[in-house]
Amino acid sequence: MTARAFAFALSAAMLGACTPAQTDGIDPEGQAFDAVAPDETITLVGTEPFWRLEATGAQGVWTTPGNQSGTPFAVTRFAGNGGLGLSGTLDGKSLTATLTPGNCSDGMSDRVFPFVATIALDGETLQGCGYTTSQPFTGPAAP
Repeated sequence: MTARAFAFALSAAMLGACTPAQTDGIDPEGQAFDAVAPDETITLVGTEPFWRLEATGAQGVWTTPGNQSGTPFAVTRFAGNGGLGLSGTLDGKSLTATLTPGNCSDGMSDRVFPFVATIALDGETLQGCGYTTSQPFTGPAAP
């Protein structure tokens, strides 16, 4: 199986498996997820380790404490039944991200995020939260 085929299979599995307990926004009739417009900026954040993925259109930027200026890379968006996926190659490593509806806490601030985020990066799985331009987090702007 090629790396691209593996990433697609993993993405499909993650979109199906990452259904949060709260199902607001998920179409019970199996329609593709459309709660995030194609022109919206998506921001995914995680702690331990700290990371951030911001995607606008076909451009993603990966940021960590050791790389605060970020690394830009191309992303492809795809909708599943229960969420939105992003895939791309970051520094030669396959990256697949999923965004699914559900209240999410980063565990370190008083923010509540409208989406649950999962990142698969070169064999490692990272958990976090997400928000978009039109669906922001609630809570303090600077925790």
